[in-house]
Amino acid sequence: MTSLTSLQAFTDIPRSPDRLRLLTFNMQVGIRTGGYHHYLLRGWQHLMPFRAREASLEAIAELVSPFDIVALQEADGGSWRSGHENQVETIARLAGFDHWHHQVNRNLGKLARHSNGLLCHTRASSIEKHPLPGLPGRGMMLVRFGTGDNQLVIVATHLALSRRTQFAQLDYLADCLESTQRVVIMGDLNQEGEWLLQQSGLRRLNLHPIADELPTYPSWQPNRGIDHILVSDNIDLHRIAVIDHPQSDHLPVAAEIGL
Repeated sequence: MTSLTSLQAFTDIPRSPDRLRLLTFNMQVGIRTGGYHHYLLRGWQHLMPFRAREASLEAIAELVSPFDIVALQEADGGSWRSGHENQVETIARLAGFDHWHHQVNRNLGKLARHSNGLLCHTRASSIEKHPLPGLPGRGMMLVRFGTGDNQLVIVATHLALSRRTQFAQLDYLADCLESTQRVVIMGDLNQEGEWLLQQSGLRRLNLHPIADELPTYPSWQPNRGIDHILVSDNIDLHRIAVIDHPQSDHLPVAAEIGL
């Protein structure tokens, strides 16, 4: 059983202006999931609109509003199931973010548009959207803030389930970041942190070691740490925690870093 941190406990601690608060969350298209039986009973909500989805987006907006940069996975980019609403845009508006970006990874036309999202208060200097190796449906965004030696690169991604495909995707990610000095990788990586840092292509990136695994899945009884905020070792990592917010089948991860 993991030790969870409440949203209030994480955000009420005063911070200096030279720190950023980050959050990553697999929002499962706004579906509330409290047990394995909900995959069967509520599976139709992945394909069809339902009235409670609006309240779920409001709850997610309340979750993300205290943070500076937020990565979202399993959002809908505007289709029939979401009432033709881009969920990343809606959450950004409700939470007061000036800038938002999304990447449609699996486009099923009017039925569903599976997307990653990124919310931020500061305008990015550049944005790259990459499809990842493997079957269509996985991607990553490289969002750059600032220039020169002080540039910070945020990677927002959602990896495949297959470990073989993950190897290829992480090698590709590491190749894209080969000359990057300061990077933060945020997302549902579908793999435990120790394996990611010791056996995958991420071992080339000089990231902070993981002191303790932080289980995030399933949200009702977390036993696997597959959602991550990974930070270059030349960036101060002041705090990292799993937030007790069982909105989807994953729990969010929050971190506070120094600039």
